[in-house]
Amino acid sequence: MKEEQIQTLHPQPGKANKRITLEKYNTIKDSLLKILTKKELTHTELMEKLYSNVKDTFEGNVQWYGETVKLDLEARKIIERTNAKPEKYKLKMDNCARAHNNYVL
Repeated sequence: MKEEQIQTLHPQPGKANKRITLEKYNTIKDSLLKILTKKELTHTELMEKLYSNVKDTFEGNVQWYGETVKLDLEARKIIERTNAKPEKYKLKMDNCARAHNNYVL
């Protein structure tokens, strides 16, 4: 039986992102949202934290899936980049409550 897939979005208009399995998408999404409920992180910090959280249970390239899902969450306006230098990622304020309640796309 073929696994259910999701077409991820890209925050830049005209750019297409990838189709990935819904199970992998949800694993990475849940971890990213959980990480970002605690504090704002740079791209490197976010990807390192994601890797340490899922490396023992996730099958696939964590960095690749992490980047794909991060871009999708940006496109869906669930997370955003700050204007800080260096740039950091955070949950959008109007999505914090949904993220805390295991918001599912």
